[in-house]
Amino acid sequence: MRGEDVVPQRVAAIGIGRGFRSTHIAANLISPALALMLCGCATAPMTQSGTLASYQELAPSDGVLAKSLLHVNKDRVLAAKTIRVSPAIFPQNAAPALSDEQRKLVANAVDRALCVDLSERFVVVGRGEPADLTTHAVVTQASPTDRIAAGASKVASVVPAALGVAAPVPVPRLPIGLGSLTIEAEALDRGGKQQAAMVWGRGANSFTNSPTLSTAGDAYELAVAFSDDFGQMLVTGTTPFGKLPQLPSLDKIGSSLGGKPKYAACEAFGRDPGVIGLVANRLGAPPEWADKGAPTEQKVTETASR
Repeated sequence: MRGEDVVPQRVAAIGIGRGFRSTHIAANLISPALALMLCGCATAPMTQSGTLASYQELAPSDGVLAKSLLHVNKDRVLAAKTIRVSPAIFPQNAAPALSDEQRKLVANAVDRALCVDLSERFVVVGRGEPADLTTHAVVTQASPTDRIAAGASKVASVVPAALGVAAPVPVPRLPIGLGSLTIEAEALDRGGKQQAAMVWGRGANSFTNSPTLSTAGDAYELAVAFSDDFGQMLVTGTTPFGKLPQLPSLDKIGSSLGGKPKYAACEAFGRDPGVIGLVANRLGAPPEWADKGAPTEQKVTETASR
């Protein structure tokens, strides 16, 4: 080896060594946590409240993260053209640890996300308008998020950056104090006969659910996951599980960023917090801070006319 080649190689080795030490320190801190978090997932009981018109034809159909019992009359559901979303019900006894405002926020998150999802195929109509199908949803249980554990998880997520690790290192949240959500919902035809139904339960996990400093944080995030699954079942007429996700339409993307929904009826549930909500979630802020919830009827009329 030539002498002039030795110096640059030593310099490179020093740089690699420093980078390795930073990464190694981070790995030493994170690896024990990873071992603990491999099973970091809350469980959701498949609670039934008796609000569905029928439970007789429900059959198990589980996803990777969610468990469900479902039934769908594919021909009748696919023949439907119009649909109405009835406001979801979230009784106090389903989550005594959450406040009235938090329960309203979670229930409205269900309605808003479902309305947008159903807009992919159906014409969504408002209250009092005739519809081929009408949805009803009831939250049957929601376990609260532990705010202290969520805060600790958020702090842990900044450790790699603080240690100077250049490459992004995913840091799972602590596998304690994770919330869960169970919902039952159905779609009734004009005669009040059930054409689709689902009992759905899912717990937050250490990898895909962001920790926020709110006891309703996980329930709020899981509400959207439920609406995606139930909405897809009604749009396709089949189970939403075991399939590749469908590409969203431009209307759905716009609505998810806080834009105007495709149908005015969805204005009854307010607009998605959009970028503000994404930033708040990234920082671990409570969803109550960014989500304004459902507007008053007067504001709905004014917004829909814009």
